[in-house]
Amino acid sequence: MAIEEFHSDCILPVSAFIICQDEKRYLGNCIESLRGFKEIVIVDSGSSDGTLKLVQSYIDRGWPIRLFSEKWRGYAGQKQFALDQCCEEWCFNIDSDERIDDALRAVLPDLLAADSSIVGWRVARRPFLIGYGYTPRHVHERRNLRLIRRGKGRYDLRQKVHEGIIPNGRVGNSSRGSLLHFRPLIMDEQILKENKYSTLKAEQKMEAGAPSRRLKLIFNPPLYFLRLYFRNGLWRCGLPGFIEAMTGAVYSFLTEAKIYQRCVMQTTPPVDDVAGSAGQRDAKRS
Repeated sequence: MAIEEFHSDCILPVSAFIICQDEKRYLGNCIESLRGFKEIVIVDSGSSDGTLKLVQSYIDRGWPIRLFSEKWRGYAGQKQFALDQCCEEWCFNIDSDERIDDALRAVLPDLLAADSSIVGWRVARRPFLIGYGYTPRHVHERRNLRLIRRGKGRYDLRQKVHEGIIPNGRVGNSSRGSLLHFRPLIMDEQILKENKYSTLKAEQKMEAGAPSRRLKLIFNPPLYFLRLYFRNGLWRCGLPGFIEAMTGAVYSFLTEAKIYQRCVMQTTPPVDDVAGSAGQRDAKRS
């Protein structure tokens, strides 16, 4: 990918902030989509794949990037560190594998000009589905708070995954535009990701004192699927949409199953009592 010199006729008073590690494959297009932002804060946690060289090439061409190296603090902690480095009035969180679409770029000036009672904006995200491409504009994930006034929100450091900004004030929903999420993982890789994230989610819930509930284990996965497939509109995306919704259900199942098994292990550790089990079976037969 050829990297152009940084030139922009419209400078937005926004600090975009990105956390990354070994994201050379995706980060370039993310940065390119931020053209016009006054500042781009990138916090790297130990890349070894050429990510740092890529970022430096943008810096050398005049892009307004401030690069930091920081030991991994967890998702929420790392993003809070990045947010703390931002200098502009507005701060925009974007991941390395995300890009701003044209509609969001067009509406950004209006969002930034909001009344001072609005401290942030939630933005939709559209994933890239293998075999389909980016979902249509009306088929997207729920909106998440990504644009926040500096000093008006912080991350909840107790969150291990799916971390979000806790705002100090009123938040609006952007009705136009979205982030494009480009990380096309084949199912082998996607399941590994869901396994990792479900472990973090289960640990987070248990640390918060959430008990194991059998009804949630039984009903949450199908409800998760139905929400993604029908309410979010993935049914419009054919078989790739079905796979995406099913993958979400797998994540939900793994999370609840891990909570259940961890709770059982705490109260009734497994014992390999072969003789006892055989004796109980003989007693039942007699």
